Amino acid sequence: MLGWRLIALLVVAAAMAGPARAGVISVFYYPWYGTPALGGGWAHWDAGGHAAPADIAASYYPARGPYSSSDPAVLRAQMAEIARSGIDEIVSSWWGWGSAEDQRLPLVLRAARAQGLRVAIHVEPYAGRTLASLAGDVEHLRSLGISRFFVYNPWALGDAAAWTAWRANVRGVVLFAETTLVGRAAAAGFNGVYTYDILVDSGEQFARLCAEAHAMRLLCLPSVGPGYDASRATGDTRVKPRRLGATYDAMWRSAIAASADAITITSYNEWHEGTQIEPAATSPASLGLPAYADYDGAYGLHGRAAEGAYLLRTAYWAGIWHARTLLAAGPAARP
Repeated sequence: MLGWRLIALLVVAAAMAGPARAGVISVFYYPWYGTPALGGGWAHWDAGGHAAPADIAASYYPARGPYSSSDPAVLRAQMAEIARSGIDEIVSSWWGWGSAEDQRLPLVLRAARAQGLRVAIHVEPYAGRTLASLAGDVEHLRSLGISRFFVYNPWALGDAAAWTAWRANVRGVVLFAETTLVGRAAAAGFNGVYTYDILVDSGEQFARLCAEAHAMRLLCLPSVGPGYDASRATGDTRVKPRRLGATYDAMWRSAIAASADAITITSYNEWHEGTQIEPAATSPASLGLPAYADYDGAYGLHGRAAEGAYLLRTAYWAGIWHARTLLAAGPAARP
């Protein structure tokens, strides 16, 4: 395995290559959290009847505590963490015009761009979402300088023929479909496919997915993640254990071995589903909190050092990934 110093040098070299670099790493980001101090009440932390701030709708407890996504200081710190991890782009969850996520988007854009991060949109299944509304969404979001869109559950909006007709009138954007139905995505006019759900699409399918995508001249963006645990938030009994980081490593290896064109990470801060790589508190019981899981022991780290274990590991894999894609791109893309 490559040493940490070499990994850091590779990350810097890849960053210096600028826009010509292939192999973007994107992370799904959730700007939907609120607190009484900023927003007039708890949002998401108290989902399902939980009593924030001590009792939150998550199996892990954030190291920075339950925060507001409207807090510029929080956004600045998050984007700095993401950028230091070698990630190139955040894919911000978006739930329609006027939603909290839409209203916070200018704050997200400002904080992300200050760190040199690109911003794409994850078009979620908001109430009333249709192909017609999506056309307006794209126009609205393009006015903010956004041109890349990840569409969750695209087939709920129409079949391939409906998407083809829609695509003929919407140009100048890059569209990715959350699907493993590669032929349908190609017929619908998408630029690529991604998987998002790390519980269902665990990595074994990545090689087949990317082979099919490349045969159809589509980009393949498999989604990697550290694990899944929504038991405290939703009562979902399905769990994908983190195995002290082994789960995350295995998904990264599968994505790289599949000759992916880019990598998506599920997620930076989807705390409800326990897929987050954002720092989590270690031994929260010592803080007088209910029992939560933590990252202690991940990658051999313990105590406070373990809180950022998955961001550190992301930097490790980002260094390897960017170095490989930089070499594959040839001399013209190198600094």
